[in-house]
Amino acid sequence: MRTADRRIALGLYRTGHTRHLLEGALAQGVRDLDTAFNYHQFDSHRALAEIADDLLSSFTISTKVGYFPDGHDLSPARLRAAVEQSAEDLGRTPDTVLLHNPESSVDGLANACVLLLEMREAGFCKNWGLSTWDPRTLLEADWEIPRPDVAMVRAGLTVSAGVLNAVDELVDRTQTTELWGMAPFAGNAADPIWQTVDTSTFLASGQHGSTLQAGVAAAFAVPGVTRLAVGTSHVSHLTEVVDGSRLEVNRETVTAYRELLRERATVSAGAPSRKDR
Repeated sequence: MRTADRRIALGLYRTGHTRHLLEGALAQGVRDLDTAFNYHQFDSHRALAEIADDLLSSFTISTKVGYFPDGHDLSPARLRAAVEQSAEDLGRTPDTVLLHNPESSVDGLANACVLLLEMREAGFCKNWGLSTWDPRTLLEADWEIPRPDVAMVRAGLTVSAGVLNAVDELVDRTQTTELWGMAPFAGNAADPIWQTVDTSTFLASGQHGSTLQAGVAAAFAVPGVTRLAVGTSHVSHLTEVVDGSRLEVNRETVTAYRELLRERATVSAGAPSRKDR
């Protein structure tokens, strides 16, 4: 994947909704916002319109539906209402609507997918898809769905072999057109572990960057995504992330890393449990 094909999205989970941050994102060339119906205490869409109504046309906006004040629900009627409310609060239709963690309500997946496809055809969004934190439970169920335009999954060096393998299987099973990533640092780029892991190992020869920048570059390659959602409330942090997206990775290193993860997962799966020892 060429660096020109990579996009950074400003993720708004636990991120301050401020005009300064949105203006900073545009200044850095970030043109994607990622939010959800339930973000910002179910007020993210309205907050965005209030603080930056004049800026929103400069962004492509992805949002997610599936969580409500009383819990997770993929019933078509509630999803339809949430998508309609999202467009009304934003003052425009979102570009992409994703089912939020469908693995939490697998039984409703097929009908929910049909509903989002119908809403795309009716003009409530341009694309629809799935946003899943862990597809393994999702893949255990028996379902057939229309082909999603997008699947959004965890990406980066914190993702386990089991989840990465499940992502590969999800893409094969759904024939998803495009794969996006999220949470490259598992929600905490300040975790002390990032001071001990040498992420520069994944960079191509001649490429140099900070630990965070190399981690961002690696996240685009593991599992292999075209867009990466990163949450931050600081423009300086976003600038560093954008610079990281321009770094090239060593493909051989990435391939070897994935193979090591697969081998470790296979060994772990075949190892006796504690009670069997």
